[in-house]
Amino acid sequence: MPKIIDAKVIVTCPGRNFVTLKIETEDGVYGLGDATLNGRELSVASYLTDHVVPLLIGRDAHRIEDIWQYLYKGAYWRRGPVTMSAIAAVDTALWDIKGKIAGLPLYQLLGGASRDGVMVYGHANGVSIEETVEVALDYQRQGYKAIRLQCGVPGLPSTYGVSKDKMFYEPADADLPTENLWSTEKYLRVVPELFKTARDALGWDVHLLHDIHHRLTPIEAGRLGKDLEPYRPFWLEDATPAENQDAFRLIRQHTTTPLAVGEIFNSIWDAKHLIENQLIDYIRATVVHAGGITHLRRIAALADLYQIRTGCHGATDLSPVCMAAALHFDLSVPNFGVQEYMRHTPETDAVFPHAYSFERGMMHPGEKPGLGVEIDEVLAAEYPYKRAYLPVNRLEDGTMYNW
Repeated sequence: MPKIIDAKVIVTCPGRNFVTLKIETEDGVYGLGDATLNGRELSVASYLTDHVVPLLIGRDAHRIEDIWQYLYKGAYWRRGPVTMSAIAAVDTALWDIKGKIAGLPLYQLLGGASRDGVMVYGHANGVSIEETVEVALDYQRQGYKAIRLQCGVPGLPSTYGVSKDKMFYEPADADLPTENLWSTEKYLRVVPELFKTARDALGWDVHLLHDIHHRLTPIEAGRLGKDLEPYRPFWLEDATPAENQDAFRLIRQHTTTPLAVGEIFNSIWDAKHLIENQLIDYIRATVVHAGGITHLRRIAALADLYQIRTGCHGATDLSPVCMAAALHFDLSVPNFGVQEYMRHTPETDAVFPHAYSFERGMMHPGEKPGLGVEIDEVLAAEYPYKRAYLPVNRLEDGTMYNW
């Protein structure tokens, strides 16, 4: 058996913070797992270092399922973003090790490729509708088959999804949370016009997506979905907070626009009601926040029974380690839908050299054994942790609201 002899946590900030777990076996084979939790990175690092790493030493690295169950059931305190991100890091690193020992890319151990490549979507944004559409046209010229549209809202000083740098959006932007203002009324006036203008400019051979980011009530989301139906959105993401999952039933009663949710879900139990009642069309849970490849496969299998597809979160707060894991997962599952793809900065790519590639709107994880991602620990040490918070949101009258 490949016995685990060492495990350590590496925290680095090549433009933004990442937490990486490195597990090593007695044969010198090591695996990497992403444990990044945006704005709470050190909590997961501590959970791993203080509570998980001591449990790994001496265990058989091949017993992935058993170790997953041990960390989940053995902690007593189940689920939650910190616990599940830590378990995901262990799980992903063990799959990386297994692939390297087998001499196969990870997707081959997951049943092989179900498709030739993974369709990804890019993020087109601008302060105005016109600027957003110009950026979307540029993405279309680059070969993207799916594009997310976000634009500024007239009368609001800042808007979610709109960044100064069109390629590298990072919302965790300050040492203490910045406060944004929100107006649903102003927002609902601009989005239908954005989609109408985009369809006129881009045509019908590209998928158009939009992220509401939990900001509407169910009836408001139903109204927006109905307004957008003539422009056939690929999906509306996070239409309303998902704590009350029956809220999506009300949205369903008012629109046929597809719904996506789940990037902050931690387990199959967060998605079970939505999936079994067919209240969504895409599940967006991630490798790093939903317990790793082992658990995400269970979520995808449940979704497949109800013709619900995957659409994994893939923003820059997930490291290249997680991006690679997601692509191996995406390539293998039968009910893949789309993968979010935000390019990392050159500094991040240098710290995490990787085998995955992009071509004509599609990505492929590559053929290197395991995940196909390395970490330059010397370079990583040159980028120390820098505290950064996600913003918070208030209505124009000062009421605290959903960011």
